[in-house]
Amino acid sequence: MDDPKKNPNQINIELSAEVARGVYSNLAIISHSHSEFVLDFVQIMSGTPKAEVRSRVIMTPQNAKRLLMALKENLEKFEKAHGDIAVIGGDINLPPNFGGPAGFA
Repeated sequence: MDDPKKNPNQINIELSAEVARGVYSNLAIISHSHSEFVLDFVQIMSGTPKAEVRSRVIMTPQNAKRLLMALKENLEKFEKAHGDIAVIGGDINLPPNFGGPAGFA
């Protein structure tokens, strides 16, 4: 690994064991204001009337756009290697304010 003193643009990122385990999410709810995007990652269990927000990420609009571009690039790479990803299932109807403030522009 490069010495950070030799490369000032390198970022040393630490990943704790707890965060490395991750959380399972099968639904993402996105809301926004003029200054931030809120991404709630939710776990819905079948047969259970309650869903749980497992993680919340808040970011600037600029970083949300960077995330969109990175996801698009990585999905394209994945599909090139493994084939198209089929989106199965219908829409899930949730209240507009589920998990946070309603989005507005």
